[in-house]
Amino acid sequence: MKIKTQDKSYEEVMALPHGKHRLPKRPNLFFRTLLKVASSKDLKATAFECRKIGMERLSSHEPCLLLMNHSSFIDLKIAVSLFYPRPLNIVCTSDGFVGKEWFMRQLGCIPTKKFISDVGLVRDMLYALQTLKSSVLMYPEASYSFDGTATPLPDSLGKCLKLLGVPVVMIRTNGAFLRDPLYNNLQLRHTKVTAEMEYLLSPEDLMNKSGEELNEILRQQFSFDHFRTQQQNHVRITEPFRADGLNRVLYKCPHCGTEGQMVGKGITLTCQQCGKAYELTELGYLQALDGDSAFTHIPDWYAWERDCVRKELEDDSYGLDVPVDIMMMVDTKKIYRVGTGRLQHGVDGFTLDGCDGKLSYHQPPQNSYSLYADYFWYEIADVICIGNSRALYYCFPNAKGDVVAKTRLATEELYRLKSRQKGKQKAEV
Repeated sequence: MKIKTQDKSYEEVMALPHGKHRLPKRPNLFFRTLLKVASSKDLKATAFECRKIGMERLSSHEPCLLLMNHSSFIDLKIAVSLFYPRPLNIVCTSDGFVGKEWFMRQLGCIPTKKFISDVGLVRDMLYALQTLKSSVLMYPEASYSFDGTATPLPDSLGKCLKLLGVPVVMIRTNGAFLRDPLYNNLQLRHTKVTAEMEYLLSPEDLMNKSGEELNEILRQQFSFDHFRTQQQNHVRITEPFRADGLNRVLYKCPHCGTEGQMVGKGITLTCQQCGKAYELTELGYLQALDGDSAFTHIPDWYAWERDCVRKELEDDSYGLDVPVDIMMMVDTKKIYRVGTGRLQHGVDGFTLDGCDGKLSYHQPPQNSYSLYADYFWYEIADVICIGNSRALYYCFPNAKGDVVAKTRLATEELYRLKSRQKGKQKAEV
């Protein structure tokens, strides 16, 4: 999938009128049917099956909040097919509206900016549930998994559920990540996809439980490891490109400690600095081609990288400073190419300077618990996105090596570090 882009100067983009907020539309039955029909091909190709648990508790005309883990684009096809013909408003990233807002509105999509405070989103969801009498689909992780395990959930989610006050249904997918992991350049693998759809929480449950209790339930529901599931179920991924792009996730060599020199190609992952090479086996294990394996499980390697980033933050040695190409989003007509600049990230947050000195933007670390970061974004390049309600800045690093995953890890760990410091300061007052 591609996106409409246009070259404009930074001044021209900032002078553009910003789109006004629009209330969600009740999903159009014709377009919902069209989407369901279009989804059937992929569901058939993956021999899709779904097990329903307790869904008899949800009446046929009762709106609900549908939560779903986020692995790949097939997630949407699964949700709209399972819930058809129920009307379903879909919370999605605002850049998904670029060049096709009318169509997205007809589908009932509700735009939001990833990892940016959006108080209007809850109002839009309430409007869809209470006024339109439509259910709402939301991916609370807000971003695809990099390593096949869960991404952080917002601390405000439990309170949001209590405010909405409608039944909560959970869809958990299995196989969707293995079919199309984000790092693998949109190359589809042949594997079966299944799901469980469960009536998770009633309005009475929401009323009787605290926000933190609800958060804990959701953390358990969003706890998974797709590579471990693959291994336990002996699912073979035989495609000869299964390690393509794996360096995006496993960017640091555990043998020599070098970053940005890993290369994933074919079925192997190799460090160009020390020469250590691993095979990604058909069952999803990592196996050193020579000598011992530092890690045999991709999420374990990724967790080690997170630990390394955390230590760098704690001893104040972490820092990102890379040249970037810059695109901006201020409306839903185009994504605008505005020039080049430098993106920096450290303990004080993000700083983006560019466009011949005209652009200067700072984002404190407390602004977001995670980062909108993506691989091969709309078939353009790997991206780091920051911004606010006025403008989003899509930064495409030009430096050699992979920095996107580390930057997202650093954003998450820095947010936790600052939150702990803030909590300690409050306790001392």
